[in-house]
Amino acid sequence: MILLRNIEIDGSACDVLIEKDLISKIAPAGSSRAWELAGDIEMMDCSGKVAVPGFINMHTHAGMSLMRGIGEDMLFHDWLKKIWAVEDKFDSDFVYWSTKVACLEMLRTGTTTFNDQYWFFPAAHQAAVEMGVRHSLGYDMIDKGDPEEAEREKDQCLRWYERAHDIWEKGSIYQVAFHAVYSVSEGLIRWISEFAREKDLNLHIHLCETREEVEDCKAAHGGLTPVEYLEELGVLGPNLLAAHTLWVSEHDIELLAKRGVHCIHNINSNAKLSSGYKFLYNEMRDAGINICIGTDGCASSNNLDLLEAMKTAALFQKAWRGDPKALPLDELLAMGTVNGAKALNINAGKLVEGALADISIVDTDNTFFLSPGSFLANFIYSAHSDCIDSVICGGRFVMRHREVEGEREIIEHARKEIKRML
Repeated sequence: MILLRNIEIDGSACDVLIEKDLISKIAPAGSSRAWELAGDIEMMDCSGKVAVPGFINMHTHAGMSLMRGIGEDMLFHDWLKKIWAVEDKFDSDFVYWSTKVACLEMLRTGTTTFNDQYWFFPAAHQAAVEMGVRHSLGYDMIDKGDPEEAEREKDQCLRWYERAHDIWEKGSIYQVAFHAVYSVSEGLIRWISEFAREKDLNLHIHLCETREEVEDCKAAHGGLTPVEYLEELGVLGPNLLAAHTLWVSEHDIELLAKRGVHCIHNINSNAKLSSGYKFLYNEMRDAGINICIGTDGCASSNNLDLLEAMKTAALFQKAWRGDPKALPLDELLAMGTVNGAKALNINAGKLVEGALADISIVDTDNTFFLSPGSFLANFIYSAHSDCIDSVICGGRFVMRHREVEGEREIIEHARKEIKRML
């Protein structure tokens, strides 16, 4: 058990008891004396600190964390060709250590859950389990229109699904994915969508990331946008996790809302690759769409700091709309926490009794929190993620006082992998 004494939650000083992987009790500070008699308890004095839900990064490519700077100052499709050429060299060892680096960075920036799309996923799964980070990942399909490759992908997907129950552990979510409408054939898209629905799995994709993707789809499919094309194929549904959804029409938004699709905003990646910045947050929110946020991979966004992504998302919304009220702080925090939990169907992203004990502990003893502004304003707009002192995931400390176990070893192995592979 863990006892957090005198920690602030929503402006009130509290004592928080964590048993197994759940938040067991939350009571006014000073209530914990009786709890301490219950047994072996690990206590932390949290005076001057604030608890926030652990962040949920809803779109990552953790295996790309050692690829920063490989394709700078390039247009999206030129960048993608270069990335694919580099990725052709990768193996499971590279992805394992890349994912370790990604998990290390996410823990240090307050992320306790990540939703990933990449290859060599068993290696990524092993790395995430060892780091204690909750994760959603699984087989990722791409055939580039090659019928033989499509059959190989189906066979591999079935094989890995059969093995999943042997290798999957608590805190892990198995899902399937396909890359995008422009890189996966119609037949394979139909197959994986039906497979996901039959097995009750989430399906994670890239959707409407660039203007070119939309125009090419219209040209290839009788004027249908990617969203309309997927609707025709029967793909849209509440198990669909759609990353980017940047270039969407009014009709697209109606379809996404009607089918219960979860949309994931990735502002840093979109802006950096000049894919666009006018994410239709208000329109999607008002339509009833569950909107989450992600960083994308380090080859495009260059870091996995969700706090930074949240700030950037709000600034862009306010700027292009000419409205300082756009994307309020409470909605911004929800995008990075409870909305992601809803998409993944986990009881997380909130600090209430019975929820999963995924908690970041913020140290307010610094210049960023001196002003009389609200905690959320200072946290998201003023502070940096190094104000996060400790992180609990699944009821255990995965970072304590800025220290993560095995950090030096991870960095040393990562350097060797970069030298070996890149």
